[in-house]
Amino acid sequence: MTIEKIATILFFCALAHSFSVTFFAKWAHRFPKGSGAEAFLHLLSEVEVVFGFWAFLFLAIWSGIEGFSPVIKYQQSLNMTEPLFIFCIMILASTRPLVTLARKAVLAVSDLALKIVPFSKTSVQFFVLMAVGPLLGSLITEPAAITLVALLLFRMISERVSEKFLYATLALLFVNISIGGGLTHFAAPPILVVAGTWGWSLKDVFINLGEAVLLAVFVNTTLFSIFFRKEISQNLNPIEKDQYPMPAWVIGSHVLFLVLVVATAHYSQVFMGLFLIFIGLTTVTKNYQDGLKFREGLLVAFFLAGLIVFGSFQRWWLEPILTALDQKTLYVAATALTAITDNAALTYLGSQVPSLSELSKWALVSGAISGGGLSILANAPNPAGFSILSSKFKNGTLNAGKLFAAALPLTIVVMISFFILGKF
Repeated sequence: MTIEKIATILFFCALAHSFSVTFFAKWAHRFPKGSGAEAFLHLLSEVEVVFGFWAFLFLAIWSGIEGFSPVIKYQQSLNMTEPLFIFCIMILASTRPLVTLARKAVLAVSDLALKIVPFSKTSVQFFVLMAVGPLLGSLITEPAAITLVALLLFRMISERVSEKFLYATLALLFVNISIGGGLTHFAAPPILVVAGTWGWSLKDVFINLGEAVLLAVFVNTTLFSIFFRKEISQNLNPIEKDQYPMPAWVIGSHVLFLVLVVATAHYSQVFMGLFLIFIGLTTVTKNYQDGLKFREGLLVAFFLAGLIVFGSFQRWWLEPILTALDQKTLYVAATALTAITDNAALTYLGSQVPSLSELSKWALVSGAISGGGLSILANAPNPAGFSILSSKFKNGTLNAGKLFAAALPLTIVVMISFFILGKF
């Protein structure tokens, strides 16, 4: 059996594992707390650990078959810029000064809207957060946007909300974030990885994807807000003004570092250097900081690194699918495939196929961002969002089947929007 086939088998084992983390969480409770078995099974119940764990197992098997040399050479050839970037941007975006700025923005827009529309304060704040917040991903990148939105959502979600609402809200967050970065060529991972290869500019992306993105985000958020109007108005906490003053220079310095890290997203040595300086800034401004989210950032980076290890070995079965379909069928297939593989990996593989037509390229990318909410591995920022909201879920674990069921109707709305306004 070739290494490619072994990698594919273990990739699908990881996929099956990601859909069954609740099983490992329940299994862990059968053992004494603090025991080795309980700790190991609890580790396997962390959805962010899954792909990193199976990638490590794959590399160990490969080393046993062919020795360490080809494995090390392969590892050295991988580009881990994206996991490192998301690690940095997630920690940076989750700092209290930037969350305070995001809160002020939501409050300002909500207060303006309340003068126009006859809805409750909580309903308007929720709509603004879930519609406008994801679209900011086109400017500050999707990982930063999902971090800020999830942190504000965490404060809004009370213990009174139903499980159905929790999964529906997570699905709306994932779907809107996945398409919300589709207004620019540098913010969404599945667009970023192909924009340079295919020569796409900001104008190209905005013209070809923008209309469908904006329509889908606002239609989904509107329909969601209508369907769950009682739960939103009765069981969510309103976003309140920060009780503690935050100096403008602290917020401004954090915004500056956010802009610099986003601007150097392609250059890991540069943004890692900036991030280290930023850590120094948080030390001298500790009176205006909460604890930095190193654990969450590391888990998400580990998750993405595992996907990257597996990614190139899936080319043998993905490439024939991409080249054999017409544009509309390719769009549907890409949307579906995104549920079982990272959408950036999918578009990256597409960029390696020289025979793809221009319309097929847009169909592939449109499908990749459309399906980004169907699972936690579908879009790189998803694990970052869930890691922040995980404590709201039973045992802190995610039921992949319930997420898929909640995201499917929202994804269908996105697909209809792209079939009407998409350029393929």
